[in-house]
Amino acid sequence: MTELNNEFDYSAVTPDIRVLAEKAYQSTLIDSELYKKWDVKRGLRDLKGKGVLAGLTHISDVHAVDIINGESVPVDGDLYYRGYNVKDLVRGISTRNDFGFEEITYLLLFDKLPNRNELNDFKKILARYRALPKNFVRDVVMKAPSSNMMNTLARSVLTLYSYDSAAEDISIPNVLRQSLQLISLFPMLSVYSYQAYAHYQKNESLYIHIPNNELSLAENLLYILRPDSSYTELEAKVLDIAMVLHADHGGGNNSTFTTHVVTSTGTDTYSSVAASLGSLKGPRHGGANVKVVEMFEDMKEVVKDWKDEEEVRKYLTDILDKKAFDHNGLIYGVGHAVYSLSDPREILFKSFVERLAHEKGLDDEFHLYDIVQRLAPEEIAKRRPIYKGVCANVDFYSGFVYKMLDLPRELYTPIFACARISGWSAHRIEELSNNGKIIRPAFKSAQPIRDYISMDDRE
Repeated sequence: MTELNNEFDYSAVTPDIRVLAEKAYQSTLIDSELYKKWDVKRGLRDLKGKGVLAGLTHISDVHAVDIINGESVPVDGDLYYRGYNVKDLVRGISTRNDFGFEEITYLLLFDKLPNRNELNDFKKILARYRALPKNFVRDVVMKAPSSNMMNTLARSVLTLYSYDSAAEDISIPNVLRQSLQLISLFPMLSVYSYQAYAHYQKNESLYIHIPNNELSLAENLLYILRPDSSYTELEAKVLDIAMVLHADHGGGNNSTFTTHVVTSTGTDTYSSVAASLGSLKGPRHGGANVKVVEMFEDMKEVVKDWKDEEEVRKYLTDILDKKAFDHNGLIYGVGHAVYSLSDPREILFKSFVERLAHEKGLDDEFHLYDIVQRLAPEEIAKRRPIYKGVCANVDFYSGFVYKMLDLPRELYTPIFACARISGWSAHRIEELSNNGKIIRPAFKSAQPIRDYISMDDRE
């Protein structure tokens, strides 16, 4: 049961609001047994945590169970983009020693793996849109910098509406044009927002680099972020793979579902994307990798011998017993709503992470991550009845990678958004193309009917 956070600094909240907040909180509590009584799918999930089917999609699919004799049996996870296994896609990209995010974006949008000419033409289109309106950085990004880049990114997206003469046009050609612009601009909006924040609130030097249209999206992100614009080939490659693996994840994840819900109202592209950004910002969705990094920072201070598995195990049990780290009893980066035996993204990513750790001289830290990945599911299973198993997810390693790339922590979730905007765009076009009804789930009232009480008779 959620409780009011009494540790929060309420200095900006007046005492009368604090009293009213307590009343509001108490008035909204719902008996959890009522969900079972009326068979209400809390959070659009059944009692086993499986998501309720709310739509159909061609864009991506997650496979984590097989149905055997009518029963769901957990299997190693697979992720598909437009019917292609992501394992095969990443293998193909790696074999060519090429950058893959643009290719995957093309696939998600157009249901086709591009040939070389199609991909080159697509990259030129993205490069053409890699330019912000005149003075946008000065008049929008640099004004009122925020400590949270997701809020700044959403503000920038909503402001771009004002620069678009066809902002309200939701025809497919226009929405595709808007989507390609946002895909191209997200790295710039994210990095420039951070540079403004670092300059004005952290007193750091201000760098605003113009992107290089000969570079891939992943390369450009590092190019415009770093003061000297330098990066190694492996750094850019690992970031590219991270973006490939985050580009989409079925239609049921919270931010993509938000895209479908908001798009179904007929609203404009900028409003739809801003809503999805608000969803992704939540720590239960896009912010998990930050918690993983913070947990490991604490672990490295507490655990004296990183290679001593029993000492690491003791730390993990203390976390689960709410004696260590943030005392929430959670081992961050372990567990997923769908995957139980394995997250294919984590498996694919791990080999790239190991190579980058070796290049950075961080083999011991990678080994610590590897130990936790093996031990955490064992310890969780000992303490909690797990009906489907538990495994490390992609966030387990992504924060470590971003840290090795010297990316500021404030950009971890925006980089997720820079990847997921491709999936959101494909799902928005799919929702508009199928011209479905407005998405409107039902809520059952748990409030008893009461007789009206006149003002003089109220206590």
